[in-house]
Amino acid sequence: MAPPQDREPLPTCVNGLDPLPEGYWDVIRAGLGAISIGPGSGDDLDISDAQLQTIGDHVRLLVAWNKAINLSGIRSPEMIARDQVLDSLTALPLLRRAGVDEFLDIGSGGGYPGLPLAVALPARRALLVESVAKKARFLATAVEATGLGDRVAVAATRAETLAADPRHRGHWQAVVVRAVADMSDLAELALPLLQIGGLLVAWKRQPINAELARVDSAIHQLRGRLIRMQPVAVPGLEDHVLLVVEKIAETPPEFPRDPAARRRRPL
Repeated sequence: MAPPQDREPLPTCVNGLDPLPEGYWDVIRAGLGAISIGPGSGDDLDISDAQLQTIGDHVRLLVAWNKAINLSGIRSPEMIARDQVLDSLTALPLLRRAGVDEFLDIGSGGGYPGLPLAVALPARRALLVESVAKKARFLATAVEATGLGDRVAVAATRAETLAADPRHRGHWQAVVVRAVADMSDLAELALPLLQIGGLLVAWKRQPINAELARVDSAIHQLRGRLIRMQPVAVPGLEDHVLLVVEKIAETPPEFPRDPAARRRRPL
């Protein structure tokens, strides 16, 4: 029996990768228009062709890696365009209006929402936090391959660890979280990392009223307040909503608790 062939090395640059199909760009163009005219979004998004190409190069690398390593269950470029790229960019208008040019992305996974937002803002500094080693490895590769290494870093650790680090606790203008988790849990991880006046932006889905009713007390304990619930107008994402929490005072030092404590005694 012939020995199994070694897997080809995973690509570390975009040269030689398959181009994105025209269907990807059709979805992007239609979706950007919807974000521009969405509720409270303001004027045109003003994303350059060069920025869109950089965001597309990240997608090309993700598609190539996904053939060998399961980084995302969303595999077709057209679906990535809507469910990953455009979904990430729905926060762009509100972050720009808030003057955010530094942010931290908790649970960045395949790079969403952090990488598209870092490109499109553009961000002066961004940190992609991902505790799963294979995903953190991909993120580091994608950051370098897209030329973002001078302003985007990857932390292969948990948010709780960063919150205990004085270099990060209370220092970030914004924290973005697209992970699937209860809002109280997301707030407990994010608010300690924010400076006073900083914003947590969390991606959620309707219906959301029951979760909001539960989370009000938790956000208050963490010294934050919910200031905005922004619907999404992108076709196919109409059940999505962005929740924006402002940090209004220092979060008590006992937060965030470890995962086991959060499970035993939710806020």
